[in-house]
Amino acid sequence: METRLLQTFATLARTGSFTAAAAELRLAQSTVTVQIKALEKALGTRLFDRLARGAPLTEDGRRLLAAAEEVLEAESRLFAAAAEDGPVSGTVVVGAGETLCSAHLPRVIAALRELHPQVEVQLEPRGTSAALAGLRSGELDLALLLEECVDHADITTEYIAAQPLDLLCAPGHRLADRDRPATWRELAQEDFFLHEQGCSYSDWLAGQLQAVPGAHPRMTRFGSIEAARSCVTAGLGLTVLPHANVADALREGRLTRVTGPTLPDVPVHLAHHSRRHPTRAARAVVGEVVRHFRAA
Repeated sequence: METRLLQTFATLARTGSFTAAAAELRLAQSTVTVQIKALEKALGTRLFDRLARGAPLTEDGRRLLAAAEEVLEAESRLFAAAAEDGPVSGTVVVGAGETLCSAHLPRVIAALRELHPQVEVQLEPRGTSAALAGLRSGELDLALLLEECVDHADITTEYIAAQPLDLLCAPGHRLADRDRPATWRELAQEDFFLHEQGCSYSDWLAGQLQAVPGAHPRMTRFGSIEAARSCVTAGLGLTVLPHANVADALREGRLTRVTGPTLPDVPVHLAHHSRRHPTRAARAVVGEVVRHFRAA
C-alpha cells in the first residue's frame, strides 16, 4: 500500500471535505476521490460517509485513522534517519501568541539563519486553543504557549522560561510616579486596554479586577498588543504586558510602570504532538528557542 493514500486519508479526515483536502494536497478533487476509493477497497471497509455538507469519518474510519497516522509517523522517522548525516534543512511551522512572535521569535529566526541556512521557519500567531488544534491537525510542528499549566495526554510540553509582566501607564497618568502602590480597588476604577480573550496574563488581570467587590472595571480587549500599547501610550488608561514587549517604550519614556500589586511571571512552554517525531529541522528550532529564552 502506498503511504500517499494514507496521507490523503489523514488530510481528508482533518479537513472533512474533498474540496479542502484536494486544495491542501494540491491534487484534483477527482484524484482525492480515486485515492480514497482505492484505500477503502484495499482495507475492505468504508472510511467516509459522502454527505452534502462534507465527508465525516465512519466508525471504521475513526478506528483506523490512528493506525494510519502511526504509519505516516514511522515513514517520517525513516526519512529523518536517512538524512541525519546531511545538512539540517526543511520547513518548521511554529505557532505562538503575538506576544512572543513580536518580541522573541524574530531573533530566534535570525540566529537560525546563521546556524542552519537551509531551515525555514514559518510563524503563525495563535492563541493556546488554536495552537493545540494546530499541533493535533499537523498544521503546526511546534508551539509556544504562555500558560501556567499545559496538561494534555497527546501534547508534550517543556517549560523553558518565564516572562515578567509590567503594569503600565503613560508618564502623565495620575498613577505614574506615586509614592504608594495602587490597590486592586483603585485599579478597578481605571480604564484598561488588554490583549484579546484567551491571552493568559490578560485574562488573569481581568479576573483580579472583576473580583473587586462592587467594582465594574472598564476593559477594552484588542486582537493586537500594539493597539493596546498605543492606547496606553496616548494616556487613555492602563495595560499589562510582558516586559520584553515594552522594554523599548519604557527606555524611551513613552510608558512607565505603575507601582501596584505583585504580578506573577508568565511561564513559557514549548509544545509538540506526542506522537510526531520532530525532524532534524524542528530539533534545531527547539534548540535555538531554548537557548534564546534561557539567555534572555
